[in-house]
Amino acid sequence: MLGADGDAEQPSYVELQAQIAERDARIAQLEGKLERMLALLLEARARLSKNSRNSSKPPSSEGLSKPPADKKKNKRSLRRPSGRKPGGQEGHEGAHLQRAEVPDDEIAHEPECCDGCGGTLRDAERLSEREESRQVFDLPEQIALQVIEHTALRRLCEGCGKLSAGRFPVGVDAPVSYGPRIRALAVYLHVFQHLPYDRARQLMLDTFRADISTATIKAWVDRAGGGLSDFDEQLRKLLLHEPVVNFDETGARIAGQLGWVHSASTEKLTRYTVHAQRGVQAMNCAGVLPDFKGIAVHDGWKPYQNYEQATHALCAGHHLRELLAASEAGQGWASQMSALLLGANETAQRAQAALSQQALSDLQARYRAVIALGYEQNPGLAADAHKRIKRTDAQNLLLRLDQREHEALRFAHDLRVPFTNNLAERDIRMVKLQQKISGSWRTDGGAQRWMAVRSYISSARKQGQRPLEVLAKLASGEPWMPAPAPG
Repeated sequence: MLGADGDAEQPSYVELQAQIAERDARIAQLEGKLERMLALLLEARARLSKNSRNSSKPPSSEGLSKPPADKKKNKRSLRRPSGRKPGGQEGHEGAHLQRAEVPDDEIAHEPECCDGCGGTLRDAERLSEREESRQVFDLPEQIALQVIEHTALRRLCEGCGKLSAGRFPVGVDAPVSYGPRIRALAVYLHVFQHLPYDRARQLMLDTFRADISTATIKAWVDRAGGGLSDFDEQLRKLLLHEPVVNFDETGARIAGQLGWVHSASTEKLTRYTVHAQRGVQAMNCAGVLPDFKGIAVHDGWKPYQNYEQATHALCAGHHLRELLAASEAGQGWASQMSALLLGANETAQRAQAALSQQALSDLQARYRAVIALGYEQNPGLAADAHKRIKRTDAQNLLLRLDQREHEALRFAHDLRVPFTNNLAERDIRMVKLQQKISGSWRTDGGAQRWMAVRSYISSARKQGQRPLEVLAKLASGEPWMPAPAPG
């Protein structure tokens, strides 16, 4: 804009203020966008940096990008060095072959000639007391099916003239059929060793020339699962009376959709159930948690808190992984909390009985000090703890450890409680392994029957039973049962 003398007219003070205000607003808008973009970038970086060390992601999800196993700086294991040498420890009996008193066969190896003069030893004296023998344990040259013919005898009564016939045992219901032991092996190969039906068929064909169809093997698995309703109910009742039970859940592909497998585990029992949902509805249908009054060990997922009659214990393994991620994100309090939990676990493992009240008081004081440090490093978090706002994973972890302190330290207050939920995680990992090897379940009923058989085998093995023996009993219509529930 030109003035009267032809020079450019200078903007007025009011116009300059308006321009500055407009520019300030634009800068504030851009700064806001930049903050949001930085927040998204940090969130994406945190998500990409998650692995099996610092989150609940399984090691299998890392693929070929799995970080190196250690050396000094990049240590993957959360365990502390035990100080013991690798291998068997002093006093450990170990496992090795022992000579059989009566071998199944003997092979004599004659010397070809005299080691001294080279002469013949055909009529030489045998010195049996100076001989050496060695035993080799191996499979027979040919593993063949054993054919047993069952005959139902008929007897004519001399008194009344009535003709009576013997009865065939359970399972002998056709002119030609397979017996309980081969059915047990087929079920074992599919359910416990995770072989697909066709590979199980090939193994039995190659091993002992039994040409069994995949449809037959599937029918055997379905029949096994269908015969375990009494066992499953007994298992459910036993779990209700256990003082400590580990719980977990995982997704599974069932009938073309996402379903959920829930597990309840102890050192002696394993029970799997299937449901379309993951939360409270599925847990109620499983029938353990609604009436369980013992200590429930789990990963802290919120639906578990609906069961207030149970005492809860949180898995420290999950906490250690999350604390590692928080420490890597610059949260100094997290490394101190990891050291505190690991130290408390070592103290609890060394204790013969419950920790002293003084030891528990000291632990609680140190725990509260670390929580206070966490709040110092996250200003405003304590004041906004009751608000439902977006927070970082580290902040959510700090709030959880603060609000659920007794559950996080349950392992120190009650030595029956394990430090981690690894027992349940190991049991439920088999479900993931089954899907990777044999694929998903095509029907909900098939998944339920598979889980029933898996519960049966796992519980039997935990109690020292041989899987093929208990599966043969199941195939014969007399399934193995754990000890009855008290009361």
